[in-house]
Amino acid sequence: MGSVQDRGGLELDEEVLDRWSLAVLNELCERPTRFNGLRRAIPAVSQKSLTATLRRLERNGIVERTVTATRPVAVEYRITPLGKTLRHPVDVLIAWVDTTLPAIQEARERFDTETANGALAH
Repeated sequence: MGSVQDRGGLELDEEVLDRWSLAVLNELCERPTRFNGLRRAIPAVSQKSLTATLRRLERNGIVERTVTATRPVAVEYRITPLGKTLRHPVDVLIAWVDTTLPAIQEARERFDTETANGALAH
């Protein structure tokens, strides 16, 4: 089985599965949303990071941006048909995190404790 890098998809992987993309995709899979709606739904993301994430997703054909010529101008983001193909993998990943998070947190705590005690030598 080839890796993402072997298939030339590492760059795409980094652009579509970065820190904020999964949260944005999760929101947009539910409904088209305006920028401020996404900011409210994902309060930890900065305006700059959200803008960059939306632009990357739009560039890769995952999200489309629609501008409505009203006053004030309304900008809405929606997932594209290509982006909808990510729904199942995103749901699987979110379910995996929900299921394994306690074990991951336990592993982190164990690692941090062992590291603080000098038990891990490389």
